Amino acid sequence: MHEHVRILLLADSHIGFDLPVQPRVGRRRRGHDFLTNYATALEPAFAGEVDLVVHGGDVFDRPTVDATAAYQALEPLRRIAERGVPVFIVPGNHERSRIPHVRFALHPNVHVYDRPRTVVREIRGVSIALTGFPYERRNVRASFPALLERAEWTRDRAAVRLLCVHHCVEGATVGPGDFTFTSATDVIRHRDVPPEFAAVLSGHIHRHQVITRDLGGRPLDVPVLYPGSIERTATAEIGETKGFMIVHAGASGARARVRWEFHALPARPMVRKDLSIHAMTESELESAIRQIVASVPPDAVLSIRVAGELTDAHWRRLSAAHLRMFVPDSMNVDIVPSERPLIAERTARASIDDGLQLSLGA
Repeated sequence: MHEHVRILLLADSHIGFDLPVQPRVGRRRRGHDFLTNYATALEPAFAGEVDLVVHGGDVFDRPTVDATAAYQALEPLRRIAERGVPVFIVPGNHERSRIPHVRFALHPNVHVYDRPRTVVREIRGVSIALTGFPYERRNVRASFPALLERAEWTRDRAAVRLLCVHHCVEGATVGPGDFTFTSATDVIRHRDVPPEFAAVLSGHIHRHQVITRDLGGRPLDVPVLYPGSIERTATAEIGETKGFMIVHAGASGARARVRWEFHALPARPMVRKDLSIHAMTESELESAIRQIVASVPPDAVLSIRVAGELTDAHWRRLSAAHLRMFVPDSMNVDIVPSERPLIAERTARASIDDGLQLSLGA
């Protein structure tokens, strides 16, 4: 490539995750992990090392966030835009296709895909068109061609075209079992992506990956780039490296091309342990949990899967108040019982706000 545009691509920042406005317990909040990595991911833009920023969606963890969390997420993007670096934001599924408190990001250089559209910019001598649309909740597989048409992606000439979305694309993989997305209604077909695009920049899939071949193993004309989430949000992401991407896009002859590099972020260690409590007394249960807690890093995000019938005495040893006696303040603990007695529901509801998360279900 000759002259090229440098793009900071991040996605799935999930600001607001475990970030209560008025916490009742002073312990390490996972929400601060996300804020820290978010700030680190944006550093290349503040340092003048990139020409534009694309956020691939799920800026926030839920559709309604308080104004403080919204300001923490959007105000840095506005400051980047003030430096002359265009910012493009794709509303994701967690935001229900709409960015809340968007007023904090208002700036001529901030472009939110609140509807299908295409924005063309001249950057470093390269005309680049970025087409995008918000997360489509109903059968994107069928509606994708119409969404592209509504975005008027062919209206303006450009040397480089990029497609910005928040969706599953054929061949994307997730989870410890490497589940592969293929033909569901929420999966975009490769063949429906026009070859005029140099790349698809997407959020939604939390595992970093670049798809360069179709389901049959044939090379794709248009690679699909997933930066992945900036932190681990669930135990299905154990072992996954989190980070962001720098994408270099430019024209090489008659063809626009991209190359990319991945930058890792310091995600918290996440550990899952399985514990069978059959024939265990409540004292033995506590001893087993103490051993597990002592065996993992003190700043771990720990998930303990408990199999077996839990008595009231067991549940008293699993109460948030009791667990806080020996679990480090720097650790997050998630205890997941396989049984669901009513007492479990009551304990879970009390524990979520209390600090030590006690989830239900497998």
